[in-house]
Amino acid sequence: MRTDATALSGWIILDKPLGLTSAQGVAAIKRLLRTAGLPVPRIGHGGTLDPLATGVLPIALGEATKLAGRMLDAAKGYDFTVQFGRQTSTLDAEGEVVATSDERPSPEQIAAILPHFTGPIDQVPPAYSALKVDGKRAYALARAGEAVSLATRHITVHRLDLIATTPDSASFACLVSKGTYIRSLARDIAIALGSVGHVTRLRRTRSGPFRLDQAISLDKMAELVQGRHLEQGLLPLTAGLDDIPALAITPDEAAALMQGRRLPGHPASNGTYLASLGSVPVALVEAHSGEVRVLRGFNLLKE
Repeated sequence: MRTDATALSGWIILDKPLGLTSAQGVAAIKRLLRTAGLPVPRIGHGGTLDPLATGVLPIALGEATKLAGRMLDAAKGYDFTVQFGRQTSTLDAEGEVVATSDERPSPEQIAAILPHFTGPIDQVPPAYSALKVDGKRAYALARAGEAVSLATRHITVHRLDLIATTPDSASFACLVSKGTYIRSLARDIAIALGSVGHVTRLRRTRSGPFRLDQAISLDKMAELVQGRHLEQGLLPLTAGLDDIPALAITPDEAAALMQGRRLPGHPASNGTYLASLGSVPVALVEAHSGEVRVLRGFNLLKE
């Protein structure tokens, strides 16, 4: 297995286990690499996932870390379950009960309310969130017993489907825009149905181009790393850019882009491209009015 910069640039799509923070997931991958005696490149994650949530956590290695920010703006998919009758302080199973209701909506009532939560909607984030209020994390203020008032956000719910119901709960699948809090969505659905509720299960099924069927557990990742088969769990850097068209460039153009220079008089149509020399990504670029400029450069070409 190659252990140069090219080999260790890409994506590990972690199936994050329950109870682990996103930062701990990154730290676990670092430990696996160190334990196996492999070089540890720059590592970061592409979007926080709550400790009580499981599922898709994109972890960027090496040059792919330059693309991690794009994951923050990407649509996310979730499966989640709402327990009706109790609302908690954290809007999930971890918090204290702050409101109760004897109302239990029927499957027909739940299905009827879903169009009201599909498309562009307004949402107030949970008090227990990482958003900042006067320079302090909202969750820290809430844990200290302080009242937390967060501004309404404009989000988009691209899809919201009812998957299953029990007398006391309902399970959903959704695809949402950045900035959406599923705990708040669950709270608002329950209130609209004349009840209260909280999330008891939350699983991310998609993050931008990455899907659950690409995700790998920490145990499986450890097995691959120890067996010197890291590449089997590593997606290429380009996997995070599957919505970006390719732009073939010459060696001279590659050299210019790697130096941060623009390509004047280029025939490419306006838009964003992945400029590549053969199969090697050189830069994420933007073409405009006959000129190509670098948005993100990648140091993957060998001397």
